[in-house]
Amino acid sequence: MCKFWLVKQEPTKFSWQDFWSRQAAVWDGVRNYQARNNLRAMELGDYVLFYHSVTDKRVMGIARVSKTAFPDPTAEDSRWLAVELVPVLPLQEPVTLAAIKAHPALQNIPLIRQSRLSVMPLKAEEFEIICTLGKTPLHSFFEEFQNAKP
Repeated sequence: MCKFWLVKQEPTKFSWQDFWSRQAAVWDGVRNYQARNNLRAMELGDYVLFYHSVTDKRVMGIARVSKTAFPDPTAEDSRWLAVELVPVLPLQEPVTLAAIKAHPALQNIPLIRQSRLSVMPLKAEEFEIICTLGKTPLHSFFEEFQNAKP
């Protein structure tokens, strides 16, 4: 069954535009145990929201997991993990942190409750709400998305 995630990245280091132009990225450099465990739990085809942290503070687009957890090539310790992500589509309107905080159904997501966590799980409904806030039609992958919901 498909799972849903949000990953955070500083746009000055690697932006959604960089990701979109490359069409794939190894998600490495994670050095938090909880975030590492979340990377380990990602499965092929899982949906991922790409969030610009620090300066922009907004969800920019949708990605998918294209390669599951493997040893992080930037770490000396093989216990640190990375995954590979591919972009699916940008949100028509980026969703700001303020908009997320203002939505009653999103009050308990890790982005708000654990703001320093860089890789976090979302419920299917939370993912869908954020996409709706981003005025992004889910029709391009809607059937598959609906089948992935528990």
